[in-house]
Amino acid sequence: MKRVMGYFLAAILTLGVTVIANASTPRINKREHYQQERIREGIQSGSLTRHEAARLEAEQARIRVDEARAKADGHVSDRERARLDHELDKSSKDIYRQKHDRQHRGQ
Repeated sequence: MKRVMGYFLAAILTLGVTVIANASTPRINKREHYQQERIREGIQSGSLTRHEAARLEAEQARIRVDEARAKADGHVSDRERARLDHELDKSSKDIYRQKHDRQHRGQ
């Protein structure tokens, strides 16, 4: 019985850490989602060429990898959060620049 209870407590603890790790970056997740929407809109409107869109998508993928690394230990430190924010700021500027550079798909 004690062994079953130990496994049960371990499972609950593991689940709790996983939930905390996944929920620790809601603002960052929201920014990532918003930037994906901006890229998608640029593709649909033609304001992003295929090459530009691919480069921006790759940048978003690198940010997601960095976020996963930051979450790997179950906690995102202030330094890791600041780094992710910096990457997202740069990405946002890149999206704006590419959408407004007067290059359009089909040219």
